[in-house]
Amino acid sequence: MTRRKTPLPGWLLIPAAIAAIIFLLPLIGLLTAVPWRDLASLVADQATIDALMLSLECSITAALLCVVLGLPLATWLAYGNDSLRTIVRVLVTLPMVLPPIVGGLALLLAFGKQGVVGSSLDGWFGIEVPFTWGGVVLATSYVAMPFFVLTVEAGLRAFDPRYAEAAATLGANPWRSFRTITLPMVAPALRAGLLVAWARALGEFGATITFAGSFQGRTRTMPLAIHHALESQPDAAIALSLILLLVSAVVLFLLRRQWFPTSTRSRR
Repeated sequence: MTRRKTPLPGWLLIPAAIAAIIFLLPLIGLLTAVPWRDLASLVADQATIDALMLSLECSITAALLCVVLGLPLATWLAYGNDSLRTIVRVLVTLPMVLPPIVGGLALLLAFGKQGVVGSSLDGWFGIEVPFTWGGVVLATSYVAMPFFVLTVEAGLRAFDPRYAEAAATLGANPWRSFRTITLPMVAPALRAGLLVAWARALGEFGATITFAGSFQGRTRTMPLAIHHALESQPDAAIALSLILLLVSAVVLFLLRRQWFPTSTRSRR
């Protein structure tokens, strides 16, 4: 049976329409400024290709790191509410609220040659993290990880533990129960967290330029290339912005079932 919707006050339409227009106008401005005739040549430019490939490589690597490191962390956070977990959750959330440039500076002070960890990496192993491909991955992972962890933790907290308990009574050990029961049932949260983390890593700018710099072919991702092109090639900056806009639209389309429910039907 279709659930009857409660009528909304008519006056809400006015501020709702204004808000929709505010979000729509920048997109219209971007699309009207795209140099369509030169778009193919701008996208085919070597600097654009380098930035695109680097962004895809680093964002995908960062997303995979979010899964490898973030899934155990999200699981641990979801199975308890003690003070230690609260402190860790606050630390995980910090990159979401800090200005990205502050996050990049913090990474530089931690992993730079004179940093808390970076001095040891450089002195003992000769490893330099800042201003390298690895630095881009680290910066993007740092800002993207909280989105994955919090999304997956929410999914795990909504999971009914009775399913895992039933599996345990049938002889399944904790790892098998987690792998065959819990993970498949929270798969929508995993997909949503992975896509959001990847999109955040793809669009990261502040922490990356502070920690990894902007060197073509090495650390200049698409957001950094847009910033660089604005000074000398505005048309190229617009073309790159269009690419990021299309990628973001695709991500939202893939997440539509998690974020935009299309039905309010209920069963009797």
